[in-house]
Amino acid sequence: MNTMFTDRRKAVGSAMGPNACLLIASNDHVSRNIHHTYSFRQDSYFWYLSGFNESDSIILIKTDSEANLSSYMFVPPKDEHSELWDGYRAGPKGAVDDYGFSQGYNNHEADQTIPDLLAGCNKVFSLIGYKEDFSKRVAGWVKQARLKDRHTAAIEHLDAGPFLSSLRRVKSEKEIQLMKKGCEISAQAHKAAMQFVAPNMNEQSLEAFYLYKFAEQGSRFPAYTPIVAGGEHACILHYVENDQTLNDGDLVLVDAGGEYECYASDITRTYPVNGKFSDEQLAVYKVVLEAHKQAIEAVKTGNHIMQPQEISERVITEGLVDLGILDGKTEDLLEEGAHKNFYMHKVGHWIGLDTHDVGAYSDGNNFTNYEAGMVQTIEPGIYISSKSSVDEKWKGIGVRIEDNILVTDQGNENLTQSAPVDPKEIEALMSS
Repeated sequence: MNTMFTDRRKAVGSAMGPNACLLIASNDHVSRNIHHTYSFRQDSYFWYLSGFNESDSIILIKTDSEANLSSYMFVPPKDEHSELWDGYRAGPKGAVDDYGFSQGYNNHEADQTIPDLLAGCNKVFSLIGYKEDFSKRVAGWVKQARLKDRHTAAIEHLDAGPFLSSLRRVKSEKEIQLMKKGCEISAQAHKAAMQFVAPNMNEQSLEAFYLYKFAEQGSRFPAYTPIVAGGEHACILHYVENDQTLNDGDLVLVDAGGEYECYASDITRTYPVNGKFSDEQLAVYKVVLEAHKQAIEAVKTGNHIMQPQEISERVITEGLVDLGILDGKTEDLLEEGAHKNFYMHKVGHWIGLDTHDVGAYSDGNNFTNYEAGMVQTIEPGIYISSKSSVDEKWKGIGVRIEDNILVTDQGNENLTQSAPVDPKEIEALMSS
């Protein structure tokens, strides 16, 4: 039994307070076509509280008047026929013995049992609006609980999102170790890909190489659909077709990270298809690299989440002026948002069980301050499409550099630094 998950359920109990319940649903299998489904990936909230990787399941966590915790899981029943075709099921007994729940039930018992378990609760938490069908079921169970016990007439149905997201935003030591492992797998894949790529290769071949290197090292699935964007395709932020030829003389922007034990990594590297940056490519790359370095330096306790953004915007604006792509004073250009024609996204996001992980960036008044244990991407970029009103020599250049940064008590740690970003190191690696 993994105590990481039981400890999290205890933390949920403390966050809810006495006489409260939390209900969370698993993911379901998603149909790909007739008789076939996509590979199952568990809901991140559900996994966070259980480590249980079966569909059609429900978690109920309950506190009594003394805030004592009990936990229940409704799971697919043991079934010889189903297990022959689709694999092992833990069943209700496994929910207790292997996953540390107080009691396990067959999932078909949920509608009958859950209203009884809700009786006596003053608050019922769920992820309101997160899964519409399950939200309707929760509302029905709350209604039945009120009918069963007049004490629950004033029951509040509250959103669990804020406190669960807050818990997930700061990673435990065990989570950090898992993320370090996943990030290193992905970083090594990027290094290998720099040596593998060659002119006239198709983008999908390079994508396949990344997926192979992830899987070879224990990362069975990518954390998201990889972006493998040669040449001007790099100026399409979410380019995922990955089906064009990589041309000699072009850059290729690859945004790809593997998932390790449900934890995401998210790395972007931009490198020359033929192993050598052109003068113009290198000039743009160096601006992005400087923004990347300075933004990372700002990820530390005592700073807030927007400081790396502000720094990256300033560095990129100054760099675009130096290159002659923008014209004017830096302060005026920043106020006008002139850089947004070439750098139109945020500098980063939380990362964890989800690639774009949960957790507020502000409380509505102030930006979130960094705490040790938070993990954020830093990913500035410059994208100069052929439609831009700039000198022809810059057109079609797209550069992004992305790393995963852990906030520590001493500053920060770059979890993905094994994949080179220095252009000389990249060229040396590609020529080896």
